[in-house]
Amino acid sequence: MLLSELSGVGRDPAGGVTRFAWAAAELELRSWFSARAAGLGLDVETDGNGNLWAWWGQSASGASLPGTAFVVGSHLDSVRSGGEWDGPLGLVSAFAAVSSLRDSGWTPTRPLAIVAFAEEEGGRFGLACLGSRLLTGAVEPAHALGLVDDSGVTLAAAMTAAGHDPSGVGADPARLAKIGAFVELHIEQGRMPLPESSTTGGARGLAGAGRPIGVAREIWPHGRWRIDLAGVPDHAGTTALADRVDPVLAMAEGIVEVRRAASELGILATVGRVRVLPGAVNAIASSASLWVDARGQDSDRVRELVALVERRLGVAAALESWTDVTRFDAALTADVAAAIGGEVPSLPSGAGHDAGVLSLAGIPTAMLFVRNPTGVSHSPEERAEEADAVAGVAALTAVVRRMAS
Repeated sequence: MLLSELSGVGRDPAGGVTRFAWAAAELELRSWFSARAAGLGLDVETDGNGNLWAWWGQSASGASLPGTAFVVGSHLDSVRSGGEWDGPLGLVSAFAAVSSLRDSGWTPTRPLAIVAFAEEEGGRFGLACLGSRLLTGAVEPAHALGLVDDSGVTLAAAMTAAGHDPSGVGADPARLAKIGAFVELHIEQGRMPLPESSTTGGARGLAGAGRPIGVAREIWPHGRWRIDLAGVPDHAGTTALADRVDPVLAMAEGIVEVRRAASELGILATVGRVRVLPGAVNAIASSASLWVDARGQDSDRVRELVALVERRLGVAAALESWTDVTRFDAALTADVAAAIGGEVPSLPSGAGHDAGVLSLAGIPTAMLFVRNPTGVSHSPEERAEEADAVAGVAALTAVVRRMAS
């Protein structure tokens, strides 16, 4: 199996894998990345934001001309009890492509790099695509370094504990300027609708289209909000129902409203995280919080959902992150499809990616998707057939050969 050398890393007793940024499992994968790159004769470096780079040819810190480097890659971290394909597939495929090209005697005529971005999932510190956002200046260093995980550990402390100096965190315009194009290979997530055509017929997902490989045309608008609800703590066995101010009841109303409004507006919205304090079985909570993840084709409808929930609860939601619709570079995407050959389906992504962050920063960016027969992702059931994963490697190899020559 293509991912066999990584499959045991961060294996979660609950199923799937848990590989949080700067924690033991992800650090083990970082070591794997460096060793894999060194074995191919690539030069490895870690930038100030903790992103890993493996260079074939002139590195980003060297004297190559602006806009000349061709970069491929993805991420190593996962959500809690997530699938093992999300992220690592893109990196394993990139190393396999470089190995195949090197064995064939081919060498790039422009700098070529494989990058592993840090904290793409936001599984530990709550802000997705953190490594690429910091690189591009989309998030302030002080805000990022102050983010805390569920144990109260800050990003700055986690970096320091892992041996990385957090003083280098922040925008890196010189490195960014070296990148002429970026392509990310990723497992397909969900069964997104394909446009009507003579071959796809408006099918849902690559499985419906009968194709192992597709390209992305855009990422839907996506936001995350936190809603905090105050209560009055008291004893569960001595406080009459009429005398209670229980924030958990309001939280439950909010969760139901999120689902109702999403259905009404025709978008996707999820409450996947809640917090109740102090969390005692026999105590009325002093506070409750819920996190809303909302996304869809129409950004106005996504924002409208949050407004509806705010009105229902009488509390303002705190915006934690927002990314508007992200369209990938049409010319680069056409070149990627041409390198693969044949008819390559184009589909939207409901999931965010580092490729989207780079695209918003003005870098020509494209994405390849490898068919996921069920569409299930962020779950132990996430998978791709080995033949499709191999087809993804072949596609990425063709793209690198075309774009780095």
